[in-house]
Amino acid sequence: MSAKTNIISSVNNKRNAWVWGFTPQTELWNGRLAMIGFISAVLIEMFSGQGLLHFWSIL
Repeated sequence: MSAKTNIISSVNNKRNAWVWGFTPQTELWNGRLAMIGFISAVLIEMFSGQGLLHFWSIL
């Protein structure tokens, strides 16, 4: 087994780990949390009939 294979397999095993810094894991978590935030904003607009900022009385 080469060193490259060991690195790739160790990254794949820890894909969902919560790791601080600029790592592939943080990019995965950033994308997941952004998707949750976007869906939440869309659902608030659908069910309340007003925009997110109006819903929170910011505008």
